[in-house]
Amino acid sequence: MAHYHSLQYWCILLLSSLLLSACGQTVTPLTPLPGNAVILAFGDSLTYGSGASTEQSYPARLAELTGRTVINAGIPGELSTAGKERLTKILAETKVDLVILCHGGNDLLRKQSRPQLQANLQAMIDTVKNSGAQVILVAVPRLGIGLAAEPLYMDIAAANDLPIEKTVLKEVLSEPGLKSDPIHPHAAGYDQLANSLYHLLVDNGAFGQ
Repeated sequence: MAHYHSLQYWCILLLSSLLLSACGQTVTPLTPLPGNAVILAFGDSLTYGSGASTEQSYPARLAELTGRTVINAGIPGELSTAGKERLTKILAETKVDLVILCHGGNDLLRKQSRPQLQANLQAMIDTVKNSGAQVILVAVPRLGIGLAAEPLYMDIAAANDLPIEKTVLKEVLSEPGLKSDPIHPHAAGYDQLANSLYHLLVDNGAFGQ
């Protein structure tokens, strides 16, 4: 009987572990951002706001939602290798508290090496952490039916214990009514992106209690 209960205990423990894994990895909460915090939105055309006005880009809308300064550091068409070098220069010149990393879409569109993209994103994350800033990640969809998020983003987030927005770009870019052209949102799409990122920050403790 004792052996049976012991076996039952370990089965329950294993099942609980599997269920927790299925629900997603727990990440360390963000350090709350002060009122004068500077957020760096770093990426390519999706960060820049191609397809909408400057005031309608997601960094501009996020600044309104958070009450914090949000720097738009998006460069349309940029590949992650160039982004890696640019981010290093920006962080050497500008004191920021948090970086929103949304990069790699052009690598995927141009069918560049995925291992190289993953290495470049990891290098960017390391650079941000070494600067003393926090970082959150935005998963970029891969080409194909359904625009599923490229799995390497989830791998990077798990390896670095980072908050990640997994679905909003898939949702926006899958909806023709939210797009200005085949690969860019318009104002409503960027607004949805900004709101999703705002809730991700809130849920992960960026604004305290």
